[in-house]
Amino acid sequence: MQQLDATDMRILSALCRQPKASAVALAAELGLGRNTVQTRMVRLETSGALLPFEQRINPAALGFPLVSFVHIHIQQRRLQSIVEQLTRIPEIVEAHGVTGSADILARVVASGAEELFRVNGQILAIDGVERADTSLSMAELIPHRTTSLMDQYLADRAARHDHESAG
Repeated sequence: MQQLDATDMRILSALCRQPKASAVALAAELGLGRNTVQTRMVRLETSGALLPFEQRINPAALGFPLVSFVHIHIQQRRLQSIVEQLTRIPEIVEAHGVTGSADILARVVASGAEELFRVNGQILAIDGVERADTSLSMAELIPHRTTSLMDQYLADRAARHDHESAG
């Protein structure tokens, strides 16, 4: 993925504050040309810097308020097949290959404990899965965020600019 520059960061930061803003509104707010903003937005989308819209939808609003994290222990040689089968379980909304005692960390949503039990059974039924340890999320303490990273980048860049101007 291509590294983002300060203009990209400013556009993304403005979008975080006003997700429904048009390119014209963003251009006016940031003091950029409309074509610059539109071109950058297209590049940000095609490069993968902007994630799909579906990642903004809260599973709780769809009837899946229970969130758990499942540490899946597998036979490594079957990784590809296991991932393909995990993909077929709709309640698995995200999965990562991880280091440590487990091999895969999956975020699983469910309507309740019975459904979570059923999903765990589906995971354990996959050939090559040896064990699955489940942790329930009691509360989301820090929601997914990236604005703080962009703010830090822009502040660091401004501090370097100020230091270079003073020197």
